[in-house]
Amino acid sequence: MGRGKFKSKPTGHRQFSTPEDLLAGTSTRPRTFSKKEAEYDEVEEEIEESSEEESGDESEGQDEKKKGIQGIIEIENPNLVKPKTLKARDIDIGKTSELSRREREEIEKQRARERYMRLQEQGKTEEARKDLERLALIREQRAEAAKKREEERAAKEQKKVAARK
Repeated sequence: MGRGKFKSKPTGHRQFSTPEDLLAGTSTRPRTFSKKEAEYDEVEEEIEESSEEESGDESEGQDEKKKGIQGIIEIENPNLVKPKTLKARDIDIGKTSELSRREREEIEKQRARERYMRLQEQGKTEEARKDLERLALIREQRAEAAKKREEERAAKEQKKVAARK
């Protein structure tokens, strides 16, 4: 079918291997990545075996398989080292020099907030003083309102008693 003015790029003539070719190993298809990787792993294992024979029992603790040339060349890259996770009980607060700036600032904020809350509970901050003054004023107003209601109730009762007589 025509697709307009521009034609798509030709992909070339594709040749597909038959199952018989694959079994016989006469396929014209290039080797796959997995075959190359398997060959590379075999070579790497041979290198490791030869190095183990030379080093003896020292390399028993290192059973991890390293990719690429990492097994051949020892690299000390600090960016590759995984950071150790610390548990809360293992953290020492006295070690402020090891903390980052953000962590130090966060700890200082928490301490300042706790100190402020303690002072406010004791009534030593300006905000706490204002709150206490406001509460005292409200208590006075409520006491006056309660007194006034009692007087009105007493006055109503007196009127009822006077109306019955």
